[in-house]
Amino acid sequence: MAFDQSVREAPDIFRLARGEKLSKIERMVVLAIIGGIMALDVLNLILTPGANPITSLVSIASTAVFALYLWSPLVATCALGLVFALSFISDTETQVLTSAAFAAALVMRLGWTALVLAYTGVFLVACAIIASGEANVPVNVGFYLIFATVAGAVGFALRLAFARGRRLERQLVEQAEQERQAVLAERRWIAGELHDSIAHHLTVVGLHVQMLEDPSTSNDSREAIRVAARKAMADLRFVIDLADDGPRSSEMQTGDLADAIDEARHEFESAGHSVRIDGDIHDERIPRAAEIVLARIVRESATNILKYAGPGEVLVRLDLDDDSAELVLRSPLPTTPRRELSSSRTGLGRMAERVIGARGEFTAGEVDGHWQVLARLPIA
Repeated sequence: MAFDQSVREAPDIFRLARGEKLSKIERMVVLAIIGGIMALDVLNLILTPGANPITSLVSIASTAVFALYLWSPLVATCALGLVFALSFISDTETQVLTSAAFAAALVMRLGWTALVLAYTGVFLVACAIIASGEANVPVNVGFYLIFATVAGAVGFALRLAFARGRRLERQLVEQAEQERQAVLAERRWIAGELHDSIAHHLTVVGLHVQMLEDPSTSNDSREAIRVAARKAMADLRFVIDLADDGPRSSEMQTGDLADAIDEARHEFESAGHSVRIDGDIHDERIPRAAEIVLARIVRESATNILKYAGPGEVLVRLDLDDDSAELVLRSPLPTTPRRELSSSRTGLGRMAERVIGARGEFTAGEVDGHWQVLARLPIA
């Protein structure tokens, strides 16, 4: 796989973009080299008897030009070209050509495509001019070309190394962000699972705790509380097992629609509602993914009906055709305010998210004096 990665990145290697800058360490090294060479030139001028001051000044000037690369590669390269042109007046062109050969490292490290090509062309022309001017120079020109090639290769290698370092840093940042988003998504998933399952059973418990005050229903309410507490513990173990990604119990809920409707019917009847179920809740034409979503809709709607519905009949209707499955839950609106039960007020939003996420349609609201929840999912 490493080879494939290098192949994919190969087209970008020669795309030299504008804006390259030296690192802090590189700047310190360049300044140290410039300072050292200039100090040697000055000492040579002072301590060497009969030293040519023009030669020393040209050497100092060609070395000082390298400092401009810390600011602008274009200006530095142009200045180096100007110094080289002036060096013909003092017959020190070979000395400046040496500096130009080593400048290839900075040009390849900092320059963009146009600047690199312009530098290469001018350097080759300069070598040709010097080679044609003196008979004993061609061998030296070959050394200049070798120096420039090696220096350019070093600069280009440094450029690739720093570019790879920046790319790795970006990848690490992106990976850290992806991991953070994954953690947040897992937390939202756990919260949603707790809301969809545990909150429903706690609602049943809270409702029947109120009904314990009535002697005629206290026995049934105790049984309903016991069953709801047992189911809440099973659902809690289910969520914990999924969150831990550990061994899963065979008793975990699977989102069976018929079981969810049967459970809701018993809960409605325990709360004093009559229940009417229309349609075949065992119809095998419903895909598994759609069945899981519809089972969650039944569970969340049952929670809301137990909290807020008034006395009367609760309708659960399931209609299927060749293209879609439509689930309707309708309950009477309350005639008097019911004693307040806690609510996170996120149930309708989560139901809508589930249905829309499955490419379906979802509506909820008052219809003819009843509260109706409708979910339609494609099954084709």
